[in-house]
Amino acid sequence: MDFAFSETEKTFREELSTFLDQEVAEWWRHLFHAEERTIPTSRELAAKLAERGWLTMSWPPEYGGSGADAWMQVVLREEMWSRGEPRGPQYMNVNYIGPLIMHYGTEEQRERFLTPISQGRVIWCQGFSEPDAGSDLAALSTRARRTADGRYVITGQKIWTSYADAPAQWCFLLARTNVDVRPHQGLSLFLVDMAAPGVTVRPIESLIGTGEINEVFFDEVEVPADCRLGAEDDGWEMLRTGLALERIGVPWYADADRFLERLVAYTRETMVDGRPLSEDPRTRTRLAELYVRCRAARLVTYRAVSLQEKGSATALESASAWMLGGLTQQLAGQVGHETVGALSVLHADDPDAPMDGWAQFQQLLAIPTTIAAGAIDIQRNIIAQQGLGLPRSN
Repeated sequence: MDFAFSETEKTFREELSTFLDQEVAEWWRHLFHAEERTIPTSRELAAKLAERGWLTMSWPPEYGGSGADAWMQVVLREEMWSRGEPRGPQYMNVNYIGPLIMHYGTEEQRERFLTPISQGRVIWCQGFSEPDAGSDLAALSTRARRTADGRYVITGQKIWTSYADAPAQWCFLLARTNVDVRPHQGLSLFLVDMAAPGVTVRPIESLIGTGEINEVFFDEVEVPADCRLGAEDDGWEMLRTGLALERIGVPWYADADRFLERLVAYTRETMVDGRPLSEDPRTRTRLAELYVRCRAARLVTYRAVSLQEKGSATALESASAWMLGGLTQQLAGQVGHETVGALSVLHADDPDAPMDGWAQFQQLLAIPTTIAAGAIDIQRNIIAQQGLGLPRSN
């Protein structure tokens, strides 16, 4: 396959790169670097992207997009993630929440929800995982009970919910609407107002600070019937489509590749036993291995995008792209630790931290990337069953 970019795409990459060099603040490290300035700063950048028609550039014009093809969107994703995703939570809106509303929503829902997304004015969070239903989402217990007048009353708990305290205005929520059918068949998707009475957000302390992930409680939360997406009990198929879009839409390899650039520069500047660390054979081997893995992850993702563009992408391709990207991020953290050594555990705030603490941050970043959007082992199962024809594991 020939995945060479066109001159138009190359020109756009240069223009976008120049824009980001000017607009991304020097202190910005990563979307997943929890600090008070992260969300306000990402909101400002998203608004500027929207003004230029870049935020939702691959969307149809009638929904606030520019009608750009999938490869222009790939360029956008790569440049964003190579800089720690300065769009903030908007990547979820653009990659799959908006497209699902576009495809499955009513015309009224499209008019109501897509314009704020295309303008960068709204933050969504995703209400999927629960304390007893993470990778096995069909086991979730959050219940949506339909009332006589057609509304829904939702009760339950979600966990590991990113951006809920950003604060998110809306939650893309998966809940059980039918307990009398097989677990996968009784789920529905809801667009839930986070300001509704009965919604409680509680931040969870994590390795990267407070505020990145949260638990969310729904205590008899009333949701209008027109905030159900698609047909009742049809949430699982929509969810599968959304997860495939999410997994293809985050190019972890671009993030790892930028870290590799920093690591190479560090080895050239660091002297060990009278010579640059870059001349050490083991160091060179490990850096080369990371380089090859970044390129392999990129090609697997490009293949998934090419199939997606033709309408034939499946869970297999998205699982392959997500798994290899996550493992590449994990390898980047390992190589950074091996290259920098014991000082790689020092935080950016420590004056003795090499590489401004990037080695330490990369190790932390590698942890959630192999769990989010479906753990790596789940992706392996999908590949084993759909790609290799192996039986389902017990």
